[in-house]
Amino acid sequence: MAELRNQKVFVAGHRGMVGSAIVRRLETLGYPNILTAGRDELNLLDQAAVHAWFAEHQPEQVYIAAAKVGGIHANNTYPAEFIYENLMIEANLIHAAHQAGVQKVLFLGSSCIYPKFAEQPMREDALLTGILEPTNEPYAIAKIAGIKLCESYNRQYRRDYRSVMPTNLYGPNDNFHPENSHVIPALLRRFHEAVKAGDEEVVIWGSGKPMREFLHVDDMAAASVHVMELDHETYAQNTEPMLSHINVGTGVDCTIRELAETVARVTGFSGRLVFDSSKPDGTPRKLMDVSRLKALGWHASIALEEGLRGSYEWFLQHESAVRG
Repeated sequence: MAELRNQKVFVAGHRGMVGSAIVRRLETLGYPNILTAGRDELNLLDQAAVHAWFAEHQPEQVYIAAAKVGGIHANNTYPAEFIYENLMIEANLIHAAHQAGVQKVLFLGSSCIYPKFAEQPMREDALLTGILEPTNEPYAIAKIAGIKLCESYNRQYRRDYRSVMPTNLYGPNDNFHPENSHVIPALLRRFHEAVKAGDEEVVIWGSGKPMREFLHVDDMAAASVHVMELDHETYAQNTEPMLSHINVGTGVDCTIRELAETVARVTGFSGRLVFDSSKPDGTPRKLMDVSRLKALGWHASIALEEGLRGSYEWFLQHESAVRG
């Protein structure tokens, strides 16, 4: 373990919500050699530039947290960018890692890889068993390709390239844009603004009945490093060569109503919650089966209300500069 932690570790995407959390986790664990490269230094879409960077810096481990991400609107508006950029980022990084002799890579995916009508909770073996959600299909296809890149280099070149698939993430460095953010930052911002304006009610889209799972990004980072640090035998015993990805979640979900009530408590909103049932609800339930990760010795530790309080504090500290 000490030898592993002294290696040079490249975190691609270190300015994003997930990448910055992984850097924090590595620093907490005492990793002394963390490499990062912002867009101004390295364009991950440029294959030659990525190969040159690897040749110069010689990382020994790589975390792929870099990705083009966005909500439903962005995925529908820019599907070409979502599939092209994500394919290029992961292909350039994984191939450059292999060419530079990097033995350990961790690829971070998304729960949207699973079929739209996957049985709940979603197990890893649901992958490629049905059609995807059309709104983010190009993004999901790119993420599935990332898993298969890792598996293919493992099978052909005996690399140790692993993949983790997180559920809905939230936490510091989230996107709080009013139009294209995800549900937690959108609700935190809306309730915050309602408190400031003295509003008596907050309207929430849908019935409030759909159930969703939320994972704090610091838990995601802890799980990612845990999976990366597992010895090869333990990892191999709990995965298959062509079904090697690992779900990361809490294994617990809540209704959108319960989430909204918790956000109201966290932000100090004391007015009414109004659910607009004329707006679509989306999938009734989306929950990850995390038994594979539990068997590997990890489980989430940050409760939803505790995590939301931390996220809200971060938002308040960064309100003037926050994305959106």
